[in-house]
Amino acid sequence: MKLGRLNHVGVATPDLEASITFWRDVMGATQIGEPFDMPEQGVRVCFVDTPDGGTQIELLAPLGDGSPISAFLERNPLGGQHHLAFEVPDIIAARIEFEAAGKRVLGPTRIGAHGTPVFFVHPKDMAGVLTEIMETPHAVRR
Repeated sequence: MKLGRLNHVGVATPDLEASITFWRDVMGATQIGEPFDMPEQGVRVCFVDTPDGGTQIELLAPLGDGSPISAFLERNPLGGQHHLAFEVPDIIAARIEFEAAGKRVLGPTRIGAHGTPVFFVHPKDMAGVLTEIMETPHAVRR
């Protein structure tokens, strides 16, 4: 497996609007996408572009108590880094390689917030970091 480009850092937040304000007013972000719901994953998402134009911050808020972000926020009430997302050219090949290496892939491959296939690898198998592996987006990002 060859490490791909860091696409985004996922940041869980208990208050999406307050986080958007923070990234705009404190961190100086000028390119902030419109928040949108992903009900199948139980999250509300907003992408913040970093000045380099290549990496984004993915703000994640729970859509309800059953959201995987809710459990994270119970342990980290202020929010914080949830995951790192790296691009790969072929999601199927990447999943096969991770599984062959004995890494625990969490759940099925599904469509992520950028509209490309993704899967997550357990943090205990990734030096303590929940890691999203995503197929490289070919269309304009949100």
